[in-house]
Amino acid sequence: MVSVIIIPLAIVAIVGLSGYLVYKYVMFDLLCKRSVNKTLQKYNINKTPSQIIKEYYNNKGEEISHKEIQNIEKNYRQKEPEQFLTMYDAVRDNIKNKDKK
Repeated sequence: MVSVIIIPLAIVAIVGLSGYLVYKYVMFDLLCKRSVNKTLQKYNINKTPSQIIKEYYNNKGEEISHKEIQNIEKNYRQKEPEQFLTMYDAVRDNIKNKDKK
């Protein structure tokens, strides 16, 4: 008699937990990536977020690995998406300043 209550409750708990984990680790990142890409397209920026990060750090004189770029991109994409526009502006300003000299 107890199994009539416990089995469905366990199934619902497993389905709920797996749905949450899929959202947290897969869907949330995809939605953030889509949002960042749309923002870059909105401002007619034809560079990927990883290209922007790489150029930004190269302009600062720092060499970072591909893995570090991926980690920075994921962090900014999920927590601070406006950083991509800030970094792009810094790269663009640096290019303009070099052209003036």
